[in-house]
Amino acid sequence: MKNEVWFAPGRANLMGEHTDYNEGFVLPFALPRGVTALASARDDGLLVLRSKQVPDEPLTVSLDSLAPGAVAGWAAYPAGVAWSLRAAGYSLRGASIDVDSDLPVGAGVSSSAALECSVALALCSLSGVAVPRPELAAIAKRAENEFVGAPTGIIDQSASLLCRDRHALLLDCGPLQTAQVPFWPATAGVSALVIDTKVTHALVSGEYARRRAECEEAARLLRVPALGTVTDLGRLDEIADPTLRRRARHVLTDSARAKAIAAALLMTDGVTNKSEMYRFIGKLLIEGHASLRDDFAVSWPEADLTVDAAIAAGAYGAKMIGGGFGGSVLALMPVERVGSVRAALGEAFTAREWTPPEFLDAIPSPAARRLS
Repeated sequence: MKNEVWFAPGRANLMGEHTDYNEGFVLPFALPRGVTALASARDDGLLVLRSKQVPDEPLTVSLDSLAPGAVAGWAAYPAGVAWSLRAAGYSLRGASIDVDSDLPVGAGVSSSAALECSVALALCSLSGVAVPRPELAAIAKRAENEFVGAPTGIIDQSASLLCRDRHALLLDCGPLQTAQVPFWPATAGVSALVIDTKVTHALVSGEYARRRAECEEAARLLRVPALGTVTDLGRLDEIADPTLRRRARHVLTDSARAKAIAAALLMTDGVTNKSEMYRFIGKLLIEGHASLRDDFAVSWPEADLTVDAAIAAGAYGAKMIGGGFGGSVLALMPVERVGSVRAALGEAFTAREWTPPEFLDAIPSPAARRLS
């Protein structure tokens, strides 16, 4: 059988953490790294999965036997995609799929969504199935929610499948409307850097689900279907519980910050001197991190130190990205300060006897695509 090679990128998020499942706004962009799926069709109705990162025996499972809870570990993500495609009414051929990744796992850069999306595109192509990408994002999200059991929103799959080169994706997660926003920091002499704090997170753990439940309760108290539909901060006074009020305030303000950054990028597209715009965006990143730390309580010590040290070393701003409780920080800085920021963070982590952070140039990149 002829092999096909599909690639899906990870993502970083300029703004909008925990706003997607609240039907608010998010502003991610695709990274140059991701997951590659080498796939070939089978005629026996089997799904055979291998990973270069997990050198165990391959998982072999019948497509007809797939059901939530039937597969555990990393293989639950690609198996869940096959299950979700079939549940959506699409007929699939069996497939042998070998996956490889250069994304750090548990670093908040959506390695799981990249795995789902690369496999989803491969399965569709091998089976001759045409699925619009917005629908495919929803199908991959269902796999993660119902098959894997992680109560995530749709930002990660949307970013992996819909982002454009040199753009960020403004996504209104209620109606799922999108807009491509020019985002190419290099034209302003600015570098975007993802800093992996080496603290691994797991979104199937209870804290993420607890935050989602708190948001749902806050929405119920405000008598709205989702917090993202609220634009008046004054309505927060209707929530008596201080914890729920803080959770709701984060959702409302982070969604507003995502729209504000998108508006700034759109207004200054084509302008030669953009340094002031990136200073403005940097301030919003700082505000976003403070909100995630204080109102939503999902930050962690290494992220807080990374933000403070990066700013002290000359970054315009920085914030944690992803679901929290571990993962990475996104920082924006003048290109000439990259070396200073990296050195400062290495020294700060070493002084605390923490594992040194790792760095990834966050270059806004194209969405998932076939390589061969």
